[in-house]
Amino acid sequence: MSRIGFIGLGNVGGKLAGSLVRNGLDVVVRDLDRSAAEQFLELGAGWADSPRAMAEQVDTVITCLPSPSASAAVMEADDGVIAGLRPGTVWMEMSTTDEAEVRRLGALVEQAGGRPVDCPVSGGCHRAATGNISIFAGCDRATFERILPILTVLGRRTLHTGPLGSASILKVVTNYLATANLLSLGEALVTAKAAGMDMNTAYEAIRISSGNSFVHETESQVILNGSRDINFTMDLVLKDIGLFQAIADRHDVPLELNPEMIRIFEDGAARYGEREWSPNIVRRLEDATGLSVLGDGFPAEIVDDEPEEPGGEVVVR
Repeated sequence: MSRIGFIGLGNVGGKLAGSLVRNGLDVVVRDLDRSAAEQFLELGAGWADSPRAMAEQVDTVITCLPSPSASAAVMEADDGVIAGLRPGTVWMEMSTTDEAEVRRLGALVEQAGGRPVDCPVSGGCHRAATGNISIFAGCDRATFERILPILTVLGRRTLHTGPLGSASILKVVTNYLATANLLSLGEALVTAKAAGMDMNTAYEAIRISSGNSFVHETESQVILNGSRDINFTMDLVLKDIGLFQAIADRHDVPLELNPEMIRIFEDGAARYGEREWSPNIVRRLEDATGLSVLGDGFPAEIVDDEPEEPGGEVVVR
């Protein structure tokens, strides 16, 4: 595979970059905090002094950043990626971002002779760490087939979602659903506790029933442990469900649940801090009832216990 540049070594980006380096790919990294790159440099990755310098020496540039504005700054600055793009270079936007914004930046990449892809990930930091995460990819088919060997190293299941922007739409749709599930699980667990149920038994009852979900099997565990550490914070939830709201508003969909979820998380961020772990939204109900939703034997953080396997494309029915 060609030389790959990776910008953004945070909670998710660092784990994705780690999969590339661990599997022996030729990688150049960059982050505003150089110390975040040290572990990769020690394993043989290169370093770029600017996004432009990176783009000038790689065939694929991956960005994984916390907000659309951060991506725009990295791409459009005088020393940004677009300034250094060579014809044929692929830009892979792995951030969770606004579909209109990724299309705007994608047009600039195309004008510079590059090929844009939006390819956000889904499945949690624990699966990003093991290369078992799922990836959506929005781009033309030829570009998708070109980057598929990279995507199969980064994740296990890759879905070609259609044109540029389609992956970002589906990513915020899935994050909206995960948020709705998290809030409903908090209500379910606190109500079960108030009704005198044993929390370990309640967890298992939900797990083996029609109420089970990916969110329950992961986030409910750290809620019951008390750490509430899922490597995802309240401000990021608000960003994601805000992006979902923007899509609905653009298409005149009169949402009812999402505005209430935004209100709940704005209240949670005001009470506990916007950088508080998102599962700790359950504290609003714990504080209101005087109850503590805890169980025995649950982990403080979720670790993917599935072995790393080569990924592949998910074929749409």
